[in-house]
Amino acid sequence: MNDFHSRQELLYRKRWITPQIKAAIKSFPVVVITGARQVGKSTLLQKEFKDFKYVSLDDFSTLQQARTDPASLWIDSDRMIIDEAQKAPELFASIKSTVDTKGKGKRFILSGSSNILLMKRISETLAGRAVYFEMYPMTYSEMGNKTESPQRFFDLWNPVSKIEESRLSILDPVPFMLKGFMPSLLTLTERRDVLLWWEGYVKTYLERDVRELTQIESLIDFKRVLDSIAVRTGNVLNQTEVSRDTGVSQPTIHRYLKLLEVSNIIIRTPSYYPSRTKRITKSPKLFFIDPGLCIYLSGYYDEESIRNARELGSFFETMVHMHIKIAAELMVPKARVFYWRTTNGKEVDFVIEHGKKLLAVETKLTRNPSFNDAKNLLTFIKEYPQAIRCLLLHSGNSIKWLHSKVLALPWWWLWE
Repeated sequence: MNDFHSRQELLYRKRWITPQIKAAIKSFPVVVITGARQVGKSTLLQKEFKDFKYVSLDDFSTLQQARTDPASLWIDSDRMIIDEAQKAPELFASIKSTVDTKGKGKRFILSGSSNILLMKRISETLAGRAVYFEMYPMTYSEMGNKTESPQRFFDLWNPVSKIEESRLSILDPVPFMLKGFMPSLLTLTERRDVLLWWEGYVKTYLERDVRELTQIESLIDFKRVLDSIAVRTGNVLNQTEVSRDTGVSQPTIHRYLKLLEVSNIIIRTPSYYPSRTKRITKSPKLFFIDPGLCIYLSGYYDEESIRNARELGSFFETMVHMHIKIAAELMVPKARVFYWRTTNGKEVDFVIEHGKKLLAVETKLTRNPSFNDAKNLLTFIKEYPQAIRCLLLHSGNSIKWLHSKVLALPWWWLWE
């Protein structure tokens, strides 16, 4: 094995989602994995599913074959991985036909950097035959090669689980947020190299993925909108403000946001209300998938500038959001993530719903959490007394109870 491949073997980090994918492919003929470019989908599939035939539609010849005669791709194999599958929508009908006629023998893992669930025609073709997973950047623990799933997070759903107060080490979140959580960043130690990587990521996304997904009249306008919403991560998005800041029309901004969502760059988190009809009538909050990306797009290139940024709390919330989404994806069935806001402005950053159970989470970029920091969580408990407990995730070193149902925790502790 040459040095390059030796380094790649040493750098590979197992992902928490792998056991769920392996369990699903035993029971379902098609597993679909979506996620932004560079979150590690291809690496995971090639490392963990070596008994599957692997093809990528990034290869032009394979793409032509997939569009012309898709069934020929798996003529010699019952176990098939098709990477960047969204590039050939023609193959989904052929996969459906193969699964329906060949019965239990065939297994397909499809992956792509576009959210196939949001691509209506494709998701309808595979209805009833596929299960879907979304991959995100790496968690703090996965980056440290801690391969166990976040048991502490799961334990919190048990009302009788006991957590003792204690003092731990302080783990400054700023260097993590500033660098980002993409697997390729693991090997980069110099700030200059990290900036060059993000510069290349954005350039590739704009010039390749965006153009492949849709006709964009002006990449300059699209980039202007992308930069404008980067500083708004963690906030309810006001499209009128973005239009005023960028000079781009609201209908165009609406279309660009949909494109960013389909390509897994942003996530829109809905508001939580007991009535499901109310949930969809309220404006969602917008989050970037990786805090490193929105920090880079916002123009904060070093620790000094980011520590003085007025958006620092929102960037911290974005990092916590990413970890919560990853943990929610591991639950069966998947937990859903919302935010909560009252008409008089009381807000809780996250409400995680799993069946009839609720867990509320507030983020505070403080090293000394106090009872006063829990005021919005206490309002939530009054409104929803069935909530199992509430969490205040902070940047300090203490685990302490602020109320019989409100637990303050260091931001990293849940993901260990």
